Amino acid sequence: MKKRDLIQAVGIHADVDNKTAARVVEGTIDVILATVAKGEVVNISGFAKFEKKRRPARMGRNPATGEQIKIAAKTVAKITALKGFKSIALGVAAAPKINTKRPVAPAKPAPKKAAPKKAAPKKSAKKAAPKKSAKKAAPKKKVAKKGGKKR
Repeated sequence: MKKRDLIQAVGIHADVDNKTAARVVEGTIDVILATVAKGEVVNISGFAKFEKKRRPARMGRNPATGEQIKIAAKTVAKITALKGFKSIALGVAAAPKINTKRPVAPAKPAPKKAAPKKAAPKKSAKKAAPKKSAKKAAPKKKVAKKGGKKR
């Protein structure tokens, strides 16, 4: 599922238009990113924990040669799936039901507009004779002569 699909699914499930759903999803992501960038932990209970973690310098081994090397300190982003998410993802618990169709609003009848008054057609003394359908004759085909001019 891509971000666009997520926005559409949230809009349908929450019964809001896609523009509002997009603002909500974008806002949620922005708040999580800004909070984690400050160094705070964001814990959405039952879903995931987002944090910025500092790893100290340490000694490690080069697996090819077995030589000891120094690994520098670094900061990493860490996302941990929590128990509620894991149990649903692994099939231990049932997934929540979501709406997959937008509710259909009852159709409102269109307001009736007053039709402009038309002048009554003039009646003539003569009755119109019924038109006869004339068949057109098919045009004759020209037959091309074989050969050209003789020299």
